[in-house]
Amino acid sequence: MKQKFIDQIGNQHTFDTVPKRIVSLVPSQTELLFDLGLEDAIVGITKFCVHPFHFKSTKTIVGGTKNVKFDKIKELQPDIIICNKEENTKEIVSALQQICPVWVTDIYTVEDNNKMIHDFGELFNKRTNARKWIDKINFGLQDFQNFIKDKKENKAAYFIWANPFMVAGNQTFINELLKLNKFTNIYETKEGRYPEIELKKIRLEGDPDLVLLSSEPYPFKDEHAFEIGRFTHHAKTIFVDGEMFSWYGSRLVKAFEYFKAIHHKIA
Repeated sequence: MKQKFIDQIGNQHTFDTVPKRIVSLVPSQTELLFDLGLEDAIVGITKFCVHPFHFKSTKTIVGGTKNVKFDKIKELQPDIIICNKEENTKEIVSALQQICPVWVTDIYTVEDNNKMIHDFGELFNKRTNARKWIDKINFGLQDFQNFIKDKKENKAAYFIWANPFMVAGNQTFINELLKLNKFTNIYETKEGRYPEIELKKIRLEGDPDLVLLSSEPYPFKDEHAFEIGRFTHHAKTIFVDGEMFSWYGSRLVKAFEYFKAIHHKIA
């Protein structure tokens, strides 16, 4: 019997049977698919899909998130390709649609994240596993909200790139998680989702209490902390695990515990 599904950008998909061969072009979603019990169904991943570690040697690498090897994907004969609106371009998605159905996720909030997990549960007949992960996330969220409720607000700048320096802005999952931590993003009102900034204006543009230097996509080092520190007079600089702030999916369960550790460090 044909089943109809709608992805997070409103595309309708019809499947006669549960998709059995999956290509995932989003690292965090690869991890989620594994955690939902779909290891055997995953046939292709990107070079950035580093969790679980053994996938590097057991799955076919089909390029990066922005640089896809279409011929390799075609050879894998997938039933479905999993993409994300932010990670993969419109042009890539259009080209992939010539191969097979392309499911696109679009995630800014924890609610969006839970919807994605629910959708995958329906789509791949893993409803019980999906429910378990959603419950774990909701429990972790509630526990973290209790932990954070008496903490004071801190103004923050979350750096994702150097030379040029770029930060997380509005309409990003990172921004949502900053808010959850009571970190007021000083660049939330700046135009663009990942705006380029001038270091010398950082105090004028918000004077952060915290400078968060992400481990990905750019590997920040001590010299960047010193360079940024020249323009902030009192900000505490913290190197943070970028996966915890930007990976959606099952990773969130670990993120809540990680955030607690950051607050202990700040205190």
